[in-house]
Amino acid sequence: MSTESIDGTSSTAVEVTPAAADKALALLESENMDTDVSGLRLFVQQGGCAGLSYGMRFDTEPEENDTVTEHHGLRVFVDPASLNYIGGSRLEYEDGLQAAGFTVENPNITAECGCGESFRT
Repeated sequence: MSTESIDGTSSTAVEVTPAAADKALALLESENMDTDVSGLRLFVQQGGCAGLSYGMRFDTEPEENDTVTEHHGLRVFVDPASLNYIGGSRLEYEDGLQAAGFTVENPNITAECGCGESFRT
């Protein structure tokens, strides 16, 4: 699924499900952040037993070279280096009896650790 970037060009950087967008927007608002400017930063960092892991945080604005997309009212910021690893991924939010949280479905993964917290491409 392609998404509209803020500048109007088509992008397949990261897809965000409605449930994930709703939860992230609620969390942004609970932090009194302006959802018209602020957004969710999705990134990749070194770590975990498979070598790489996902990171997420809220940022007040994008960095200069970020890919910025909007999904169901949520702005998502991805830096160029992270985009190489997570382009085409899908961010989901699951709320179940045993656990709740965001998950990333990444088609670029060649191996994952047993707990699913880290990966290799």
